[in-house]
Amino acid sequence: MSPDLPASLLAPVVLVLAALVFARTPGLRPRVVTWLPETAALVALGLSLLGLFQFLAAGPMTVTLAEGPLALTLRSDAISATMTVLVAFIGWVVMRYSRSYLDGEPREGRFHGLMLGTLATVLVLAQAGSLMVLILAFAGVGLVLRQLLLFYPERQAARRAATKFSLVWHAGDVALVLAALLLAATYATGDFTALAEAARGGLTLTGHLAVALIVLAAALKTASFPLHGWLTEVMEAPTPVSALLHAGIINAGGVLLIRSADLVQASAGAMAALVMIGGLTALFGAVVMLTQSAVKTSLAWSTVAQMGFMLLQCGLGLWPLALLHIVAHSLYKAHAFLSSGGAVRAVASLRRPGPVAVPRVGAVMKSFVLALLIYGVMAGVFTLLAGPKSPQALALGTILILGVAYLVAQGLADAAPRDLTRRTALASLGAAASYFGFQLLATAVWGPSLPEAPMPGPLEWAMIVLALASFGLVAFAQALLPLWAHHPASAGLRVHIANGLYLNALLDRFIGGFRTTTSN
Repeated sequence: MSPDLPASLLAPVVLVLAALVFARTPGLRPRVVTWLPETAALVALGLSLLGLFQFLAAGPMTVTLAEGPLALTLRSDAISATMTVLVAFIGWVVMRYSRSYLDGEPREGRFHGLMLGTLATVLVLAQAGSLMVLILAFAGVGLVLRQLLLFYPERQAARRAATKFSLVWHAGDVALVLAALLLAATYATGDFTALAEAARGGLTLTGHLAVALIVLAAALKTASFPLHGWLTEVMEAPTPVSALLHAGIINAGGVLLIRSADLVQASAGAMAALVMIGGLTALFGAVVMLTQSAVKTSLAWSTVAQMGFMLLQCGLGLWPLALLHIVAHSLYKAHAFLSSGGAVRAVASLRRPGPVAVPRVGAVMKSFVLALLIYGVMAGVFTLLAGPKSPQALALGTILILGVAYLVAQGLADAAPRDLTRRTALASLGAAASYFGFQLLATAVWGPSLPEAPMPGPLEWAMIVLALASFGLVAFAQALLPLWAHHPASAGLRVHIANGLYLNALLDRFIGGFRTTTSN
């Protein structure tokens, strides 16, 4: 192997070759079906790890397949090495899980072939060094994933979900193609490194328009409000598909933004749009998630909220934290989906708890003050140890600690035992310390490859204040939820929220989803 060729580039090739075996010989012996997909995924993981070691030893590497305005470039750097290992690891776990999950399924071989093909295209996407490679990878993911969503074509709900997914996903592809054409016409390149250098000199009018299209594509790829409905319906596909989708594919919009971070950050309007879209999606998804009774549906709405929060981080210019969010969310959500069946049995076997301590308004107010004080102390300690933090980073930490305040409120309730009060206070302290600790780690690992958060101007300060006020209001209302949850007026509101305010039904009606009858 050439020392200038990252080994991780061979990982998609191995997966495609294995997928072709299933495509050409559908009547495989069960033994082949058992060992081939998992082995191919394990080899891909090994090559991805080898590529990571190559990067650590030799630094970034670029492979150019075609030059010019529509360049085809693959790149190995801190971002792509991280994402490649992450996707390959989750892919191997999912393929291993699929071996027993689909055991005896009549079309088991077809499923494994499609999963391997999807994993291969996501690995190409993770190593894209130019917009054209990203576009081709996005299109490939959309085509193969649609077939996985239609693995049970007799289910009308599966056909409806596949139709909505294709419309939203490929609309993002169209936006990205238009952005690539505008950038190629303006800067005569589609390579991310060259575009980053051009962006530092300022954007032209067409450059701003191209960035707006990139933001639109990322919002569509991450199932942002109000076109989030398809993500909550993919439970009709086998569980391994949900695990791979929620843990890897849905993050592709974030990868697009992080790859084009210098370009996006050069447009204040684009950054503000990400804050508004991401914040609204995060709040909406989190509120709806609380009303869901099914485990998988609740996880899907959690993903909607998490992707919105990731867009918010990008809009604040906290690119290393956004990448850390992608890594952490992928690992957590893959585990959550693959273990969802066992979680249901575990919860059913638990002894039912007694009455829950309900905090009143005074306790909630105290909890917010205490959580913010703890956060302020930790911010001061880390500032002394590692230097001052950006206003955006401090604002994001405040949003996170507002969530911890809900936990602290339980410990401050009048009926709460003293041990619960102590534990919730320690949890708040640990959350604040962990936030700053992981922030330092992410900045050290990925910071040199990404732009620093910009100094806030009037627009940025307005977005920060709006985000803090919105998340603070929702966190305060959530902490007081036990006080009014049983009020007759809240019953109807809960039904409306549980149905996502019927936005998904409106999308169904718009696309004729209720009448979907085709199987392909």
